[in-house]
Amino acid sequence: MTSSSALALLLADARLPVAGHTQSGGLEPALGAGEVDVPGFIALRQATVVRTEAATAVVARAHVLRGEGLDAVVDAWAARTPSAAMRGTSRTLGRGLLRVGRSLWPLPHLPPGAPRPVVLGAIAAVAGVDARALVEVVAYDDAQTVASAALKLRPLDPMAAAGWVVAALPEVSALAVELAGLTRADQVPATGSPWLEHLAEVHATTRRRLFSA
Repeated sequence: MTSSSALALLLADARLPVAGHTQSGGLEPALGAGEVDVPGFIALRQATVVRTEAATAVVARAHVLRGEGLDAVVDAWAARTPSAAMRGTSRTLGRGLLRVGRSLWPLPHLPPGAPRPVVLGAIAAVAGVDARALVEVVAYDDAQTVASAALKLRPLDPMAAAGWVVAALPEVSALAVELAGLTRADQVPATGSPWLEHLAEVHATTRRRLFSA
């Protein structure tokens, strides 16, 4: 195992205070509206919000490595994340991840309210995580977040949930190949999902819920 891979595994560790035990990736409100094909839900997220977030993280990493500020990256991410609820959740997760990152690495200055993918990109830059491994962290973490949430929201065999994550790995690898070479904020794709954005907005105003987002 390379040092980059080992650090990537650390960033995807479910014991971090920003991990999936607080998030459902929109699965909770989706199930509240009816039954959901969870593997299909994971695939939808990989193709839309995960693609945008992973690209943002890779570009943030490139900016830090070049000694450039991150304001343009934050602006690009915000412009491609129309849901205020999604932006708020990502900034909350970013604060938690920044606390972890600063306890382990000498991170550069980050804009106030930096979202999770920007913080991840900055950590990757200073910790020696390569761009491809960084994309895999973002995409894998999202898949396991949804699968883990499903186990708490529905009576399921844990092996089924693990199988969903394994089934998502080819798409995780494909995203890594596609996005690892991005270096500029204007290259971040705008691949949001109106349905996922709607779910996030509905969930933000729901009082009885298990997950924060």
